[in-house]
Amino acid sequence: MDRNRKWVPGFEAVLLILLSHTTVALEVPLDPKVLEGLPQPPTITLQSPKDYIFDPRENIVIHCEAKGKPQPSFSWTRNGSHFDVEKDSKVLMKPGSGTLVIDISQEKAEAYEGTYQCTAHNEHGTAVSNNIVIRQSRSPLWSKERNEAIVVQKGVSLVLQCRPPAGLPPPVIFWMDNNFQRLPLDKRVSQALNGDLYFSNVLPEDTRSDYICYARFPHTQTIQQKQPISVTVLDSSPDGERRPGFMLPLGTTSTQMVLRGETLELECIADGLPTPDISWQKDGGELPSSRTSFHNFKKTLKISDVNEADGGAYRCTATNNLGTVHHIIKVTVNAAPFWVSAPRNLILAPNETGILMCRVSGEPKPQISWFVNGVPIENAPEDHSRKVDDDTVILSSVQSGSSAVYQCNASNAFGYLMANAFVNVLAEPPRVLTPPNRVYQVITNNPALLHCASFGSPIPTITWFKDSQISIKNGDPYVIREDGTLEIHVAQPLNSGKYTCIATNNLGIKENHVFLEVKEPTRILKQPEYKVVQRGMSAVFECKVKHDPSLHPTMTWLKDKGELPDDERFEVGTDSLIIKDVTDEDEGTYTCIMNTTLDQDSASAMLTVVEATPTPAIVYEKPDPPTDLELTDQTERTVQLTWTPGDEHNSPTQKFLIQYEDLLHEPGVWINLTEVAGTSTTAQLNLSPYVYYSFRVRALNNVGYSEPSQPSRQYRTNPAAPDENPSDVHGVGLEPGNLVISWTPLTGFQSNGPGLEYKVQWRQKDVEENWSSKNVANVSQYVVSGTPTYVPYEIKVQALNDYGSGPDPEVVIGYSGEDLPLSAPDSVRVMVHSSTLAEVHWEPVAFPSVRGKLQGYKVYYRRERGLHETEKETKEEEQVLSFSGNRSEGRLPGLQPYSVYSVFVKVLNSKGEGPPSPSKTFETPEGVPEQPSFLNVVNHGMDSLTLEWGPPTNNNGRLAGYTLGYQPVNYTSELGPVKVMTFLANETTVTLGNLNASMLYKFYLSARTIKGPGPNITQEASTAMDTTRIQPTVETGKVRPVGPPFGTVNTSVSEDGAVISWEYFGHHKNVYVEYIVENSKEDWKKEAVNGSHSHLIKGLKPGMSYRVRVVAKDAADPTVHSTDEVLVAVPAVPSRQVDIATQGWFIGLMCAIALLILVLLIVCFIKRNKGGKYPVKEKEDAHQDPEIQPMKEDDGTFGEYSDTEDHKPLKGSRTPSNGTVRRDESDDSLVDYGEGGDGQFNEDGSFIGQYSGKKEKDTHEGNESSEAPSPVNAMNSFV
Repeated sequence: MDRNRKWVPGFEAVLLILLSHTTVALEVPLDPKVLEGLPQPPTITLQSPKDYIFDPRENIVIHCEAKGKPQPSFSWTRNGSHFDVEKDSKVLMKPGSGTLVIDISQEKAEAYEGTYQCTAHNEHGTAVSNNIVIRQSRSPLWSKERNEAIVVQKGVSLVLQCRPPAGLPPPVIFWMDNNFQRLPLDKRVSQALNGDLYFSNVLPEDTRSDYICYARFPHTQTIQQKQPISVTVLDSSPDGERRPGFMLPLGTTSTQMVLRGETLELECIADGLPTPDISWQKDGGELPSSRTSFHNFKKTLKISDVNEADGGAYRCTATNNLGTVHHIIKVTVNAAPFWVSAPRNLILAPNETGILMCRVSGEPKPQISWFVNGVPIENAPEDHSRKVDDDTVILSSVQSGSSAVYQCNASNAFGYLMANAFVNVLAEPPRVLTPPNRVYQVITNNPALLHCASFGSPIPTITWFKDSQISIKNGDPYVIREDGTLEIHVAQPLNSGKYTCIATNNLGIKENHVFLEVKEPTRILKQPEYKVVQRGMSAVFECKVKHDPSLHPTMTWLKDKGELPDDERFEVGTDSLIIKDVTDEDEGTYTCIMNTTLDQDSASAMLTVVEATPTPAIVYEKPDPPTDLELTDQTERTVQLTWTPGDEHNSPTQKFLIQYEDLLHEPGVWINLTEVAGTSTTAQLNLSPYVYYSFRVRALNNVGYSEPSQPSRQYRTNPAAPDENPSDVHGVGLEPGNLVISWTPLTGFQSNGPGLEYKVQWRQKDVEENWSSKNVANVSQYVVSGTPTYVPYEIKVQALNDYGSGPDPEVVIGYSGEDLPLSAPDSVRVMVHSSTLAEVHWEPVAFPSVRGKLQGYKVYYRRERGLHETEKETKEEEQVLSFSGNRSEGRLPGLQPYSVYSVFVKVLNSKGEGPPSPSKTFETPEGVPEQPSFLNVVNHGMDSLTLEWGPPTNNNGRLAGYTLGYQPVNYTSELGPVKVMTFLANETTVTLGNLNASMLYKFYLSARTIKGPGPNITQEASTAMDTTRIQPTVETGKVRPVGPPFGTVNTSVSEDGAVISWEYFGHHKNVYVEYIVENSKEDWKKEAVNGSHSHLIKGLKPGMSYRVRVVAKDAADPTVHSTDEVLVAVPAVPSRQVDIATQGWFIGLMCAIALLILVLLIVCFIKRNKGGKYPVKEKEDAHQDPEIQPMKEDDGTFGEYSDTEDHKPLKGSRTPSNGTVRRDESDDSLVDYGEGGDGQFNEDGSFIGQYSGKKEKDTHEGNESSEAPSPVNAMNSFV
C-alpha cells in the first residue's frame, strides 16, 4: 500500500504523514534549511502589488524576485504581449533578478502604463507573478469656479461642499483658514468622508470669509486648495430649536456594499438644534466590540476586518431634547477570492503519487483555472499521469524529469488569486525536522507522544532508542507509529529520560534527541461535602488540591454541569465556593474542576435548601486562631503557607493577616506581611534573602481579630547580594572646602546578607572622568575634604555585602561647601519715581564671586534727614528689603517725601552676605503734607465760631498754606453748601462770622504744598442757642480740672424735638445725652451721641418739661463726668424758631395767590354769561342727524350726543386743573348742555354727564330731569 506525506508549516515546521487510500505525496515548505542544495523549480519570492501607482517624478520599479536551483531566468509581458526589455534603453532589469527599473525622467510616464507579468524559468519549470497593473499617480488641478458668499440665519444647518478633482489615488481632504490653521471640528461642525463640511446648526462665531478646502495627493505630495468660501451668520431672526434630521445620508434607508477583510465605514450626519447626539446599533445583533471604533464624534462607525457575519441592517439614531430620528443602512458583504487551502509544493520520489489542492472561497463563488509552467493546463503537453478534477490535480507514479510548476487561478467579479506550487521529483537522504532537545511533559498514567518528523526521498524509516542505549521495539509499553512518532500508552516516572530517533533511507541516516518528563497528577485532597443549608444562610464548599509543583492550576466551579449563575452572591475563592443568602433556586450539584496545562481533577457535592427554623439568639465572637500552619513549595524567594481556619463564631471571616518574625535581625517583633481574603486558606509569600522567617496568622471578622496562631516552623532564606541601594542620597557642603555625602542606610532586613557596606563614589561634574570611592560601614554619611568652593559633584552610593553588590546606583548632583561672597554689586544707581517710591538698579555680581548658591540681593536704605533740615538730630533705623534670585533692580516703597536717603546693596548666598556696595544718596521730591496736627473750636458765639489748628507733623515739602471748608448740618444730618477759605502757612486761627444761630457746622481743614492738599482733619461745632444758657462748671479764672470737662450747654425746641448742643474738650469715647420727665422717679433714658457736639431728642410729649444732662465716661476710667442738668419745656404747640408770618417771601406768595383767584373768578363769570345765549334746541337744529355722530379727535368738537336715555359719554372733552371746562372752537360751553347734579369726570379727565332738550315723559324711560337745562345748575356742579 502506498504512503502519503504532506507538509504542514508551523512553529516547529514538522512533517506530518497522512494516509491515503490510493496516493502518496511528500509536501514540503519553502524552508531554506530543507531545500538547500536540492534541485528546485522556480518559486516567486517577491513581487510588486497587483495595483501599482507610481510617482511620475521617480523611476518605476516593478519587483520580481524568485529562487530555484539552478537560478531562474526572467522575462516579462506587457498587456499580454512579450515585453522586450533589451530594446528599450529606458528599461533596466537588475542582474540576478527580474526586477525592472524604468527611467521616466525624460519620457512621458503614460507610455509605460499597462498590465505587466513576470515569468521565472529554469530547467525544472516556470513560475509566473500576478498581473501587476501599473498606473501613474495624478493630482489634477481644481476646476476654476467662483464661490458665492453664503448668508444664513443663526441656527440653520449648512453644508460647504469640497468636491476635489478625482486623483489617483484619491486625495486626503482637510479644511483650513488663510493662516493654514485647521478649522476646529466638534459635535456640531464635522467633516464627512467625502470631504464636505457639515454644520448641524450655525452660530455667529461661524462667520468667516476663509473656509478653504485643501486636497493632499499622497503620491506626489502636492496640496491644492479650493477658492475660499465666505459664510455670514445673521442673528436678526434666528432659527428656533428643532428636531433632528439627517443631512447625510438622505431618507430613512440606504445600502452599502463592503468586501470581506476590508474596513466598513458607515456615516450619519444630522442637523437639529440643540446639536443631536449620534448612536449606532445593529438590528438583530451586536456590534463586534473588538473590531468596532467610532470616529468624527460618533458620526462615523468603522468595523475592521469585515466578515460575512457583519452583513445586515445598521441603525443610526440622532437625538436631541426635541425628539429622535433613525436611519437604517443595509450592508451587504461580498468577498474577493480568498484561500481556504492554497496549493503547496510537493517533493516526490520516483513512482510516488501526489495531490495538489486549490481550495478557495468567495462571494460570488470563484472560478478555478489551472496552468502548468504558465500555460493553461488544457494547452499544456499531454501527461497521462496527471488528472484534473475542479480544484484538485492528482499526479500518479511520477517519473524523474517530470518536475513542473503548477499555477492555480481563482477569480470572481471582485478580484483574483493566483498561486504557484511546484512538483519536484527527486531522491534525497533523510533529514529530521523535529527540533533537537525538545522536552515533552505528560501526567503519570497518561499516554506520551514523542515526535520524529523527518524528510527524505524516499521516505525514511524511523527507529528509537532510550538513554542512547536501549533499542525500543514495537510492543508494551511502546508503539512506533507509521509517521515515526513514539507512543507510550501509560507513562510512568521511570519512563522519564532522553530518547533518540534515527531516520534512515537508502541514501543515508540522521538522528535526533528529545526528552520526556512525567509529572505527578493533580488530585483533589479535600472534596466538597454534601450541604443542607437553611434558606437565607450561606453555604461553603471547599476544594483543596495537590498538584505537581512545576504546574500552575486554575479552579472552575460548575452548577448542574453548567456555568455558575451570574450573581454576586456566588464568590469563588482559590480553594472554595461561597453562596450567600441561599435561595431555593440554588439547590443542585456543584462541581469544582482543577485544571493544569496537562491534566485536571474534579469533585461534586449536593446542596439542599430547607426552611429556616427559629434559632436561639446568635452570639458573635472573635474567630478562633488558625491552626496547622504548613510551609510548602519552597524556593529562594517564595514559599506557600497553608492553614486551617478556626471557628468563626457566627461571624464570617473577612480576611486573614499573615505576620512574620525576623529571628535574625529583629527577634520578638512581628511585622505584617500580607492579607488574603477570608475564604482563602493558602497564601504565596514573597521573601527576602538572609532572613530567619517564622510566620503566624490572625483571622478577622466583624467582632475583631483572633489571637495569633502558633508560629510556623522556622524558614531560613539564603543570603544574596543587596536588591536595593540606600535612599535619600544627598551631597551638601557644610563648610568651605568639604562635601558631606549622606544617605538613609539599609535595615538589616534589606541587607540580604552579612558584611553590609556602602561604596561611596564621587567626582567633580564635567571636570573629572574617574570616580573617587570609599567603602564605609555602619555610618550614614561620609565627608569629602579639600573640595573647591561650591562646585557640582556627581555622587552615588551603592550597597554591597559578602555576596555581591547591589544594582547600579542612580547618580545625584550635590554641591561642595559655600563661602561668603567676595564682591559687592557694582554701578548702583537710583531712579526716583515719586515722592514715596524709588527704584534701585545695580550690576549683578559675577557667579564665581558668589561662591555659593545665589539667594538674591539685599538693599539697605536709611532716611538721613529732611531737605528742610540741615542735620538730623537722631539717626533713623536702617531698613532692608530682600530680592530673591538673580535680580538687578528692586523698588523701595513707602519713602518719606522731601527727604535725603542713603542706600547700598549686598549679594546673598546660603552662607551669608557679601560686602556692601558703595553707599549712594538720593532725594525724594515734595509730596502732599500730612493732615494738620489738630483742629479745635475754641469760642462759640451766637453767629460766630473761632477755630485753631496746628501744623502737620510732617510737611513733606515747603508748606504753602491751609484750606478750610465748612458747611451747615441740619437736624436730619443733611449737609448744606460748602464754603471754602484759604490761609497762609503762618496762619493757624480764624474767627468765622455771620453764621446761623443754633446751627451745627462741619469743618474740613487740610494743609497744602506745591504738590497739592493733604488729607483733611474734620471737626463739628454748633453756634450758641438763643434760649437757656448754662455756664461751665469750672469757675472763671480757674484752670479746668483734669478729666473731660464740658463747656457751654445750649438747648432749643423745634417741631421735631429738643436740640441739645455742648462744648466738649474730653477724650472719652462714650458720650451720652440722658433725659427724664421733671419730678419723675423713672430711670434716666440714655441716647449715645459719640463723635458729635449736638443731639436731637425725639418723641418728647408736648406740654411736658424734661431734665437733660450730657454724660461722658470711659471703660478705662471709672469716673463719670456730667454737665449740670438743663430744664427743657416742650410747648403744647411746637414753637417756631422764626415766625413765618413776618417773612417777606411768605407775604408775597399770599398776595400772588389772592390775585390769581380774583382773575379766575372774573373769567368764570364772563364764560357763564356768554354760554347762556345758546339754548339746547338751537344746538339740536344745527345737526342734520340727531343720531350718533363721531367726534373729531383733532379739533375737539362734539360729534356724538343723543336725546335718549343712553347717557353716552362725550368724547374729546378734558377738564383743566382749575375745575373749569375748556371751550371748544365754537365757544360752546358744557354748562349749556349739562344738568348740575349729574356731571362727573372719568379717570382720564373727560366729562361724563347728561344733556338733553325738553323730553316727553311718555316716550322715554329712565331718569329724566323735569327742568330745562340751567347754566346756574351746571356751574354749581363745579363749585
